[in-house]
Parts: sequence; structure tokens; C-alpha cells
Amino acid sequence: MKKILLFIILFLCSLPAESIIETNKITIQQAVSIAAANNLDIQSSRLNIKIRENNIKSANRLQNPGINTFYNFGQSGKGNPQQIGVSQTIEIGKRGARKKLAQSEYELSNIDIAYLEADLRMDVREAYTNLLAKKSVLTTMKNQEDLLNRILIVAKDMNKKGTVSEIDVLQAKLLLNQIKTDVNFAEYDVKTALYDFNKVINSPGGFYDTVEDSFTENYMPLLIPKPYEKMPEFDSIADKAIKNRFDIKIAIQNIDIAEKSLVTVIRQKIPDFELQGGYGYQNPGQSGDGIFKHGAYVAVNLINIPIFYSFLPEINNAKINLEQANLNYASVENKALNDLRKAYEKFLTAKTNLNYYNNELLHDSEELITVSRKSYEEGKIDLTTLLSMEESYRMILIAYTYALADYYNAWNFFVREANNENFSIDNDDV
Repeated sequence: MKKILLFIILFLCSLPAESIIETNKITIQQAVSIAAANNLDIQSSRLNIKIRENNIKSANRLQNPGINTFYNFGQSGKGNPQQIGVSQTIEIGKRGARKKLAQSEYELSNIDIAYLEADLRMDVREAYTNLLAKKSVLTTMKNQEDLLNRILIVAKDMNKKGTVSEIDVLQAKLLLNQIKTDVNFAEYDVKTALYDFNKVINSPGGFYDTVEDSFTENYMPLLIPKPYEKMPEFDSIADKAIKNRFDIKIAIQNIDIAEKSLVTVIRQKIPDFELQGGYGYQNPGQSGDGIFKHGAYVAVNLINIPIFYSFLPEINNAKINLEQANLNYASVENKALNDLRKAYEKFLTAKTNLNYYNNELLHDSEELITVSRKSYEEGKIDLTTLLSMEESYRMILIAYTYALADYYNAWNFFVREANNENFSIDNDDV
């Protein structure tokens, strides 16, 4: 089974990307814009706003009128009028409460959509960064493949001169063939990340790829601090970071909805008026004096009087919902501070790791591998030692790439928790 899977992967990776599907190269800013405008899930969610708009109109409705008739047959009509008219129920104190509740639910839908859109933009940035990381690893692997090709050429040349044995040539070939397999797997990882990236964008308008093929100094997905910048203490930025969180805004809005729901239910206890009016008449044969009589009539009724049912269960449930909304707000606020602190600590760790690579590992490993390559050509070290150094160097480069991706994603994660894409440690107004 493993052999079959490996064959499929190698076959797919041997195909150029264009043979599978044509891609459009876009920047990270363009990816965010395209997803925000065309993401099918967001488009579907935006329809909830239209539903809530219609709910406001429905809540503001007037009761429909009724048509009433009253007709007497035979002797029962003697001295009694026949009637035809209209009745209209007038709600007291209910319509305004319903409308305010619907408006509050409409505001919640707007916050929900803003939350989903912000979350989508964060997902796009993360998927773009991850795709770029896979591409960077692939670039590193291909560079190492080229270096091993050159080492093989050197080994063959030294073998012809008799300075090294045939074992060096065979060993270089073996490692070269091994890294070719690693390159194929890296290409497969790039293709997987590419499909994941487009899945996040979820736009029917095209298939997209990153403009860059590896991380550069100009790659800046957000207002991310420089790795060497001193970071402030968490407490000094906590209030600024937490004030824009959508989950807190949603919790506050749910309190408002619960309060208005309670008012709406309580208003159900208020009786309504029913107005009736119309035309009444008596035929000559039923008027008692042989004269046709007619005129208008008006009636007023008090209806929906809460005698048999006072809406007490609904009122109690509305009070419980309000209590739950307040408790949920306190819970969300507590969790938000904890999530922010965790995200900030994660970024500090990623920043420390990246600086360790920048300040120590990369420089030292580059020096070591340069000296090792020269030493092998001069016959001072054997091929086994050089190839071991090459393997270590490759692992350091790949680990550095992922450390860089972790650095970008950790800040993306912190900004996601702060719900503020313009968050900056230098701008107190953001």
C-alpha cells in the first residue's frame, strides 16, 4: 500500500502545476480582498442580514382587519337590525417592543458577519503563509539537490585522480537519490497547501497561488513587529487588545436581546382593543312599523385579558435567558483575557526562536558548511563527514523556514484574538 501511495505522489509531483489547473498569482493583500468579496460561505451568511431586515418589517406589522356580518332570519329579525362591518384589533404596547427586539437581533447579525469576515481574513493570511512556507522548504530542498549534484561531480573528479575511493561516489549518488525523493514529497506538500489555500478563499472565480516562491524581507502580512523589537508587557496592551473583540461585542448584544425579549414577553399581558364599526339596517317587514330603517354602529371591545393565562412561564424563561446572557458575558470576558495572554506568549516564544536562528544558528551553520565543502575538496575531511554536515545544514534551513512561518502565524493568531487587524504595539489609538 505504501509503495502505491508513493508512486501516486511521485506521479502527481512529476506533473507541472499548470497541467492540473491554471493558477492566478496574487499577493496576500489581493488574496484577502478576493476572499472577502467572493467567499461562498460569507455570501451565504450575509443573507442572514436580509432575513433580520425582513423580521423588523414583520415585527412592525399592524394586525389585519376582519369583516363581520350579522343577519337574522325569520321572526328573530323582528325589531333587530342586520349588520355588516369591519373589526380591527389594536395592540397596546406590543408592536414597539417587538420592533426593538427585531432591530437588536439585526445588529447581532451585523456583528456576526463582521466576526466571520475578520476570521476569514485571518484564515487567508495563515493559509497564504503556510503555502509560502512549503514553497520555501521546496526551494531549500532543490538548492540542496543542486549542491549534492556538484558534490557528486567533485567526488567523481577526485575519484578519477585517485584521491578518494569509489565509495565516495556511490555514497554521494545514494544521498542525491534520497533527496530527490524528499523534493518530490516537498512538491506534493506545496500542492496540498495550494489546495488548502484555495479552499479557504472558496471563490468560484479562479484558482490562486502566491506571487512569491519563498519568504522575503518584504513579506509583511500585518503590522507585525520586527523580530529584534522590544515587546511591551502584556498588561500594558491588554485593554487595547481586548476592546475590539467580536465575541465580547456579541455577548453584550445578546444581553440587549435578552432585555428586549423580556420586555416583549411582559407586554403580552397588556390587553388589546378591538374596534368595530359598520352599517346596520331593518327591512320594512321586520321593522315593526313597515318603514326601512338604517344607520351606523360602533363597538369597542377589550380583548386578550390575561385572566386564564398570564404568560408567567414565558416571563420566567425570559428572565432566566437574561441571567444567562449576563453570566455568558462575564465568562466570555474572562476567557478572552486568557486567550489573549496565551496568544501573546505564543508570539513571544516564536519571536525568541526566530531570533535564535537569525543571531546564532544560520550564521554558524553557513560558516561551518562553507568550511566543510572547501575541506572536502582539499582532502581534509571525508565525504561521510561532509554529507553529515550537509544534512544538518539542510535541517537547519528547513527549521528556520518553519520558525519564520510560526513567527508570522503567531502574530496573526494574536491579532485574531484581539480582533483588530490594525493592531500595533506602537499606536495607542489602535
